[in-house]
Amino acid sequence: MRGVIMHGPGDVRVEERVDPRIQEPTDAVIKIVATCVCGSDLWPYRGADTPDQQLMGHEYVGVVEQIGAEVRTLRPGDHVVGSFVVSDNTCSICAAGYQSRCVNGIFVDGGIGTQAEYARIPYADGTLVATPGRPDEDMVPSLLAASDVLGTGWFAAVTSEAGPGRPVAVVGDGAVGLMAILAARQLGAETIIAMSRHGARQELAREFGATEIVEERGDDGVERVKELTDGLGAYSVIEAVGSQESMMQAIRSTRPGGRVGYVGVSHDVELPGAELFFGLVHLHGGPAPVRRFLPDLIQLIWDRKIDPGKVFDRTMPLAQAAEAYDAMDKRMAVKVLLQP
Repeated sequence: MRGVIMHGPGDVRVEERVDPRIQEPTDAVIKIVATCVCGSDLWPYRGADTPDQQLMGHEYVGVVEQIGAEVRTLRPGDHVVGSFVVSDNTCSICAAGYQSRCVNGIFVDGGIGTQAEYARIPYADGTLVATPGRPDEDMVPSLLAASDVLGTGWFAAVTSEAGPGRPVAVVGDGAVGLMAILAARQLGAETIIAMSRHGARQELAREFGATEIVEERGDDGVERVKELTDGLGAYSVIEAVGSQESMMQAIRSTRPGGRVGYVGVSHDVELPGAELFFGLVHLHGGPAPVRRFLPDLIQLIWDRKIDPGKVFDRTMPLAQAAEAYDAMDKRMAVKVLLQP
């Protein structure tokens, strides 16, 4: 089969890979229907990490081709959405709702790689969720969003306690930040501030539920958020980038007693203890336990109550994966859907 391999920073190739097969009785092999490039894939692409023939891709929807002897909830032919972290969904960590840190967890990027034509998914019962039926073609992008960026944005909104009467600020206007805006609106937030300087992303932010746009950064951005929140700062702040600048922007935009949900993959972030101590800011985040939210998110999409698939502004064949990475790296696309 064909799959995307990153040989080094900026070096993305579509190459022949070994066809996956059932190795454990809890496995499933799926045919990938749609996959995509994630903002987090740009960290190694830009050299912040050190990829070396890394199997790329962790967002996926597909059709079950084969199942192991111990798989109970899936059948060949089922259309499925999977999380970007494999989980058994039975351990005590999973039971607490943190499937992304399952004791048997495996990150799909690197170990499996779903920017490919097929994939073997371990612990299939705990990782994959079947859709109610065969999805309409126009629904596939939204289901694909649920496998990571929607679930991640939802986790950020939940952990920051977004809801009625609680002003929200979102730091980061990539796919996750945009999905966090959608989630905050669905959770009942009335005031949602999107921090963005990019016109097309600002339009999407407003479509998903943003009520205010802040283009300023640093101290000026913090001051603008406070102006929009009666001088207090937002109660719920979502950090969706992963840099030192974005984290401090989020913390300083939060009112005393408020909450930061951080889901940007952290790179060289250091937290100032005294500022946190006197700021009385709650911090919670990390790799989102998407599997916790998948059944409800799939149902919302199936019932056409949300349309997160609008976050994909370009569709390309898998063979053009290198061009897809380049487009996202240069901010010519918010998120690129790849069709195997």
